[in-house]
Amino acid sequence: MQYLILGVAAIPFIYYLLALFSTAQFFRAARRHTAPNTDYLPPVSCLKPIKGLDLDAYENYASFCRQDYPEYEIVFCVDRDDPAVPVLQKLIADFPDRQIRLLFGSGRNAINDKVGRLVRLTTEARHDLFVITDGDVRVRPDYLRTVVSPFRDPHVGAATCLYVSTKEENLVQELQSIGMISDFFAPVMVAWQLDDLKVTFGQTIVTTRQAVASYGGYPVLEDRPADDVYAGRLVAEQGYEVELLPYIVQSVADFQSMGELLHKRTRWMTVQRLMRPWGHLGLIFTWGLPWALVAVLTHPSVGVAIAYLGGYAVCRIGITWMIGVWGMQQKGVWKKMPLIPLWDAMAFVMWIASFGRRTIRWRGVDYFLREGRLVDATPAAARNSSR
Repeated sequence: MQYLILGVAAIPFIYYLLALFSTAQFFRAARRHTAPNTDYLPPVSCLKPIKGLDLDAYENYASFCRQDYPEYEIVFCVDRDDPAVPVLQKLIADFPDRQIRLLFGSGRNAINDKVGRLVRLTTEARHDLFVITDGDVRVRPDYLRTVVSPFRDPHVGAATCLYVSTKEENLVQELQSIGMISDFFAPVMVAWQLDDLKVTFGQTIVTTRQAVASYGGYPVLEDRPADDVYAGRLVAEQGYEVELLPYIVQSVADFQSMGELLHKRTRWMTVQRLMRPWGHLGLIFTWGLPWALVAVLTHPSVGVAIAYLGGYAVCRIGITWMIGVWGMQQKGVWKKMPLIPLWDAMAFVMWIASFGRRTIRWRGVDYFLREGRLVDATPAAARNSSR
């Protein structure tokens, strides 16, 4: 039994090695085939659904006004009384040569308000190539030239980017940052290697009017969580390719407390469990830290401790270095590496907690997830009595 447990506890190392191999393949391929885009520059509509005022919002928005690109528009959809409106008006005044439009309100009653805004944005966009980004995203001047390049191939229906934090100002934000680099992007690399990458990230979704129309448009996503994940999946289901680009965008870190981080990440894991139950359960074989501890407790010896705990440390540092330092070329990753075991322990606890939740709390309302759609979990009698 001890040797059986030791064998099972070694399975995460297979995943770690696959992640290392996949990461090496991805960035090597990117460096071989990525060249500056100088000849494919179709007109672009940059679409931004805005709700609330993000940290450093002006600088985030302004980075899209500084693009080295011949023809593009920036379209914001925001409520008239939103605190972001004065910032957007200043943006328009500061960049008079840019085509910037404000659309006030989505005109829709959608569970996922962001998607309701995207329905209007995609409908009223002037151009057929969409670049959809969240309000907390900041980019370099070569961003549009880079992200539109894959669409010279008509088989490409969507593309997305890797992302990092602009800066971290507290321990919680450092944890989130190292978790993204060391944990979140590793399975993304494996999915890319296995030709099974069918998701996009909200930090960048590049797609076409034709691809969006092929699955029924954004109204299909109005009652779904994780709309960015679904946007890539639905495009892939229509036979299009989904490209993962090595280009790095920045996202402003906004977690201010450990409770906020735990709440949002656990909700995200619950969504993943309800969307892909067997895949989520299979994550049990990717948690190296708890399995290493199980191995040591089952067979306490110096050799087992060195092999499992030492192997875990080497693999996790290797993955983080390869993705964050070698691949994404980020500075300051080394000093955050001691946080990896803490993140892994927290992520494992959040994964376990996700199995105890049947509902998703979204903007103060509890929902069931039925066939990928949010269904109000409040009994009808209770809803009526509250009105």
